[in-house]
Amino acid sequence: MSREYAPYSQPLWRRLLLTREWAVIALLAVVVLYSLANVRNFDGPLTLTFLLLDTAPILLIALPMTLVIVTGEIDLSVASIVGLSSVLLGVLHEAGLSIPVAGLLAILAGVACGAFNGFLVAYVGLPSLAVTIGTLALFRGLAVGLLGTKAITDFPDSWKDLATATIGDTGVPVVMILFVVLALLFTLLLQFTTFGRGIYDTGLNPEAAHFTGVNVERTKFILFVLSGAVSALAGVYYTLRFGSARGDNAVGLELQVIAAVLLGGVSIFGGRGKLHGVIAGVLLIGVISSALRLESVQVSYTNVIIGLLLVASVMSPSVLAWVSGKTARRNKRGPGPQSAPVGVGTQGR
Repeated sequence: MSREYAPYSQPLWRRLLLTREWAVIALLAVVVLYSLANVRNFDGPLTLTFLLLDTAPILLIALPMTLVIVTGEIDLSVASIVGLSSVLLGVLHEAGLSIPVAGLLAILAGVACGAFNGFLVAYVGLPSLAVTIGTLALFRGLAVGLLGTKAITDFPDSWKDLATATIGDTGVPVVMILFVVLALLFTLLLQFTTFGRGIYDTGLNPEAAHFTGVNVERTKFILFVLSGAVSALAGVYYTLRFGSARGDNAVGLELQVIAAVLLGGVSIFGGRGKLHGVIAGVLLIGVISSALRLESVQVSYTNVIIGLLLVASVMSPSVLAWVSGKTARRNKRGPGPQSAPVGVGTQGR
């Protein structure tokens, strides 16, 4: 008995490989190969190091952001949480606390920020776009209010060196170990647990998910808490990476994170997305930015290219669905009516 369900109409290898996620991975490979062949100094020993150091905060925040957007919500406050945790790390360390203790308290503050967002979205029922636009300004205001216009730069050299250290002679920053561990944990959570299946069900249809036993409110609340915690962790890294705690750290970072997540194949409407595509999307943006920077191209042109890629990625599902629908309707109609042979149906006239 053959399946009638559309996704099973193609062979397994096509269902696994001919996806938006693998299309982004293929595009990343093409861009890397082109850059290696044509961009000056792209194959230099420091290019990989600085590429990964620059994209590390985006890679970290993109993990929980993927899960949030799969549920059909969004978190625009992540960059402000990065700035607030950066300020808290600096203020607490200046007050005499060690970096580990100050960093832990900064991450707990991020958890509180995420819980505040999650409570308003999940339990009060407010739209996440409106909530996180408001908390974006709130958390950034707290960060600037705590520190003002000054910067704290008195951090131990050992911690600053650790934030930029590489694994032996590979050129891969040590922070990538943290990212790989978190990426594996989030992948297991999303793909191999009932909680992860509930995330997809919530994004597809919250009411149906509720009737199938998914605690929609708790799911969203937990994801916003994770988003706040990982954003604060990224803020600790960001501070030590640049050796400066400022209230305006990471301004605009949320747009880069969301662009990378959508470019990586996650549907803005929820219910669809995989982490391997998102990671490829982050790296694609990073490689393009790095290559254009080495070619002395202005940042505005880089933003134009990334913007065009993002628009194309958002439009592609609708375009493909429209083309598939037109093809299906054409095949369903079949050939037009044929004219009857002469003499047929003419008796009795």
